[in-house]
Amino acid sequence: MSLFDTFDPVSEEILKPAHMIRPADGFPDRVVLTFEEKSLQALQKGWETRVAATLSGGRPIPVYALTHSGRELGMAQTLIGGAATAALMEELLALGAKRVLLYGSCGVLDASLTAGRLILPTAACRDEGTSYHYLPPADYVDIPTAERLGEIFDELGLPYVKGRVWTTDAIYRETRANVEKRRADGCIAVDMECASAMAVGRFRGAEVYQFLYAEDSLDGADWDPRTWGAVPASDYEKYLRLALEAAARL
Repeated sequence: MSLFDTFDPVSEEILKPAHMIRPADGFPDRVVLTFEEKSLQALQKGWETRVAATLSGGRPIPVYALTHSGRELGMAQTLIGGAATAALMEELLALGAKRVLLYGSCGVLDASLTAGRLILPTAACRDEGTSYHYLPPADYVDIPTAERLGEIFDELGLPYVKGRVWTTDAIYRETRANVEKRRADGCIAVDMECASAMAVGRFRGAEVYQFLYAEDSLDGADWDPRTWGAVPASDYEKYLRLALEAAARL
């Protein structure tokens, strides 16, 4: 058996999201997902919320409903890694979400991308396993939604850079040789979820958007943590407001 033999577009899944979650009336059709617990803390302080549903990510994961810029939105904290994020997205789509905006930090492969720089992935290297269950084999999955998200960032007057990203399952196996290969492909950042999330959206017919903000750097002889583990609380609130505003404009 090969990893590339796992895509099955014909037969149905045995275990479905509906087996794990309860239907929710009036579930928001736009949901923001983030990895950052501090962003959820900022949400609780700055917005009036209610629990719209609970996801089953190995522990109860609440999806909060709120109103921002006149739109009802959902927001939840996802888990790290493509497989976990894909599973939670499946549940969100089953609940009624049609558009999902994912955001979080990433490592950069180009040190000129300073900490906090906003990045819009245009394609993701499928160096993970989940996407091969949702799409035929290929090295990359394209991200056409990057164009619309870029338009929104332009409307908001925000500087950003577009480029390919490298999605990998193995955070502690990002070797120098592999970094150079991905750089040669045009990748400017590395993450652990983008390819998986985009594959789910493509397969399920949902719109999936993603932006990243630069944190550590793999461009150099040694790893540079930069703001790793030291992002100010004010920045988490800033990224949260950006994500909510972008989701409201989708």
